[in-house]
Amino acid sequence: MLAILDYKAGNQTSVRRALEHLDIPCVITADPATLERAEGIIFPGVGAAGQAMGALAEAGMDEALRQVVRRGQPLLGICLGCQILLQSSEENDTTTLGIVQGVSRRFEDNMLQEDGTPAPIPHMGWNSIEAVAPCVLLEGIEPAAAYYFVHSYYVDPDPSLVLATTTYGRTFCSLYGREGLWAAQFHPEKSGRPGLKLLRNFYDYCLNSREARHAQ
Repeated sequence: MLAILDYKAGNQTSVRRALEHLDIPCVITADPATLERAEGIIFPGVGAAGQAMGALAEAGMDEALRQVVRRGQPLLGICLGCQILLQSSEENDTTTLGIVQGVSRRFEDNMLQEDGTPAPIPHMGWNSIEAVAPCVLLEGIEPAAAYYFVHSYYVDPDPSLVLATTTYGRTFCSLYGREGLWAAQFHPEKSGRPGLKLLRNFYDYCLNSREARHAQ
């Protein structure tokens, strides 16, 4: 089972629908005990960093997420979840979870796309990603595949953690992480077949990771 973290920041239902489409057992939960029993955790979200951090702290989910990482359970952050796994965000000048080294930054005003036309903010629509390091989540996905983005801020993590980049006005990190802990700026649950394959890859990793942990 995958646990979808519920902290009143939206987007949980669309993630659940995508997982149900894949016949992946899942539950939306704010219960730490349920998180601990799950094979893996998905940390989605839309909205503002300050409001999201307030909701996490109020529900005690900030510490629950840190415990997930300490236990070595697989974790996938999506969109706002991707941003607030880092140390801080320029949005609302917010101190965020600090699970991963890095900062979430606002796109610059007056950016231009590669063809010279304006690049509106928020960045909204379909873009490809360019893998810069191997990642199990991307296995079996066509390299030219496009994913759905909606965001006004981009992540700037420790360079050693960058797994893929996207160019929109500037080149930014669109997927980062390390084994068992990943975060995507795009929405895999809204990205058609490539996104569904990414979610399937995450679940398969979670199952294999559980078997390995139990074998120890």
